[in-house]
Amino acid sequence: MTRSSTLAPAPAPRPAEAEPPAAPPERLLSLDVFRGITVAGMLLVNNPGSWSHVYAPLEHAKWHGWTPTDLIFPFFLFIVGVAMAFSFAAQEARGATRGTMMKKVARRSAVLFLLGLTLAAFPFYDLDPATLRIPGVLQRIGIAFLLASATVLLAGPRAQAAAAALLLLGYWAAMRLVPVPGFGAGSLEPDSNLAAYVDRAVLGTAHLWKSSRTWDPEGLLSTLPAVATVLLGVLAGRWLRSARSPGRRTAGLLAAGAAGILLGLAWDRAFPINKNLWTSSYVVFTAGAALLVLAGCYWLVDVKGRRRWAFPFVLLGVNAIAVFFLSGIMARVLGLVKWAGPAGDVTLKGWIHEHAFASWLAPLDASLAFAVCFVLFWTGVAWAMYRGRIFIRV
Repeated sequence: MTRSSTLAPAPAPRPAEAEPPAAPPERLLSLDVFRGITVAGMLLVNNPGSWSHVYAPLEHAKWHGWTPTDLIFPFFLFIVGVAMAFSFAAQEARGATRGTMMKKVARRSAVLFLLGLTLAAFPFYDLDPATLRIPGVLQRIGIAFLLASATVLLAGPRAQAAAAALLLLGYWAAMRLVPVPGFGAGSLEPDSNLAAYVDRAVLGTAHLWKSSRTWDPEGLLSTLPAVATVLLGVLAGRWLRSARSPGRRTAGLLAAGAAGILLGLAWDRAFPINKNLWTSSYVVFTAGAALLVLAGCYWLVDVKGRRRWAFPFVLLGVNAIAVFFLSGIMARVLGLVKWAGPAGDVTLKGWIHEHAFASWLAPLDASLAFAVCFVLFWTGVAWAMYRGRIFIRV
């Protein structure tokens, strides 16, 4: 944990369509806003009052297809890439070597992976290493960050774009053409696809997602196209660091975002959009959506200077990993603390949901109200950290 004495974003540039090209921005407050919006979405969808009563847009797609909830994780990875473009440029300007930067990346990746394992192992007293889930959200972020960083530090922009394309096309070809023992080639069903087979062969069923034990939504092979998600974010960050005017930067993001969505929808016909498999069409589609959201945040916050509405999201965005990790611990504690009630064991979460919300709201609304209050609680925690100049960096 580090304490920072300032968190002063760079002044918002004025619209400059009629002016000479603007200097590349050194920091984007809009990126913190975008990250904070994504964190708020994660808190909302991960913490309903009751999993039996959730509005459809706040649930993941059952298999193929997508909902707004399926945008959240790829947005995280895309933002990692955008931030990487700014961070590496700043480090190079301070004289850091690529070797030094890669060592820092390796350390951060290891910390993210270990935090993910810690979250999977919590509350520890019930820990069985033989059945500990190895893949996970933070683990995937760590691995994707490591591999994408190595690509960026070793290759130029064109090679980075080529690497992203190769990952997406290669993954598509492998999933469709490589035969799976006992099933053949081309299946995209949960238990019979190539990614699930690789997870079982390498990790064993005991270390996979507990809801299936035959495949994992953050598995090994499907992490490769997730690296492409980060690389697409890097390219977007490079565009935002260019000397083009703010208007051209925004227009470029919007055009690329629309193209990504259209390409993803077209690719969906041959390789369905699927979060659990992290299909290539899903990568392109969600990157397109991320570009549109980033363009909107950039134009409103950094170009037009309309920041007041965004402050709650800045609070969450500047301490994103801390909020993700600690809120996950809190959610587990709420489900672990129990006592005997008239109708059997009652969890602390169940008691709060029943007495504070379900007693006077319809089931779906009560579940949503609990989730909204969970978001507000962690926004308050993030505000307290901000006021105390506490910014936890990994």
